[in-house]
Amino acid sequence: MKENTKLFKALSDPNRLRILKMLQSKSLCVCEITDVLKLATSTVSKHLSILKDGGFILEQKNGKWVNYLINPRPSDPRISSLISTLDFWISDDQLIISDKQKVQKVDRFKVCSR
Repeated sequence: MKENTKLFKALSDPNRLRILKMLQSKSLCVCEITDVLKLATSTVSKHLSILKDGGFILEQKNGKWVNYLINPRPSDPRISSLISTLDFWISDDQLIISDKQKVQKVDRFKVCSR
């Protein structure tokens, strides 16, 4: 039961759901996610930490960048199932639609150099 609670707790915040939906489009760095969500970097980092700890996302270092992406092979098959059903639950949400459009336009070379 403890592991189930951990999974659902990771999904219990709207901003974490938004992050997962953004990462379904492409991998992103913290500053890109921060730019789309309009939250403090520390807040976004905490959300990413919770999602990573839950097994939903991975981070990959690429030079000076740390990219976050959906975990393609989580050790717990329930994670893949939960991620795949996000579209059913929230893909028509206006905020999710808006985020998806912003993700396509966000440019790390502009937002990360501020």
